[in-house]
Amino acid sequence: MPHRQLGRTDMQVSAIGFGAWAIGGGWGRVDDAASMEALHAAVDAGTNFIDTADVYGDGHSERLVARLRRERRGERLYVATKAGRRLMPQDPANYTRANLTGWVERSLRNLEMDAIDLLQLHCPPSVVLDRAEVFGALDDLVAAGKIRYYGVSIVTIDEARRAMCHPGVQSVQLIVNMLRQKPIETVLAEASRRQVGLLARVPLASGLLTGKLTAASAFAADDHRQFNRDGAAFDKGETFSGVPYDLGLLVVERLKAALPAGADLATVALRWILMHDAITTTIPGARTAAQARTNAAAGAHPPLDDALMARVREIYDEFVRPVVHAQW
Repeated sequence: MPHRQLGRTDMQVSAIGFGAWAIGGGWGRVDDAASMEALHAAVDAGTNFIDTADVYGDGHSERLVARLRRERRGERLYVATKAGRRLMPQDPANYTRANLTGWVERSLRNLEMDAIDLLQLHCPPSVVLDRAEVFGALDDLVAAGKIRYYGVSIVTIDEARRAMCHPGVQSVQLIVNMLRQKPIETVLAEASRRQVGLLARVPLASGLLTGKLTAASAFAADDHRQFNRDGAAFDKGETFSGVPYDLGLLVVERLKAALPAGADLATVALRWILMHDAITTTIPGARTAAQARTNAAAGAHPPLDDALMARVREIYDEFVRPVVHAQW
């Protein structure tokens, strides 16, 4: 498993991390035993970076990560969590020093940690990114030893640029995958210049880029792939990367046809992300040990050749760019 430095921090994190949304909830039924097996399999395969959030299962995901840390005592695992999305509604006025401190304290209890390695504002209202007092409060939490570093998880390219203007921001988390290529054109160079780490979330486009979904695939009522396709609960770009499901299936077939014989689309899709050196890590989710091992194996996959990289871009330009490129 290769490792990359996260921003200007002292953290050398695995190029394939573990996204812990699905083990908290929002993807159908949660099985804690299987979730723990997935976490352990990821660590066994070389993953040392876990991304969770206080809102995933209302803290359930964080508590599973705490259990993992107890069971892997002595191993250095870097934990990133996120705060802010438990606010209902998302009122910018509620991003106060008191609330930020309270959110951090709650996550510290859930995670059973003395200091959070990386705290991220969780897709806050856009205007929050322009408020110096919010980032000043985060600086004070660093000084107090409650968090080691902080970053921002964002929705749009404009938000990524604004977040990187704050000197204390060490990372930006955003959607990057074969179906969401705009950040490759617009964010990577600036992140490299500013030495800001990039965390690529939704790397498999909510399962589309595994190549295993079909028109007949069914999703549980509490799976965001069922209830959030049009953004009913949160930004629709978080579900299938904002690509209409039928179009996504068509694009996947084009991508499969471009692969070398015997290649696995999910593995290639993760390796495609890592071909961009400015991206620090990608955080695919896993609900089984087998999924975790498959994800981690992409870290050791050989580089993709120029012809395949070009073909992926051609497919995006033809089918996906007209639909999603301007939206985020």
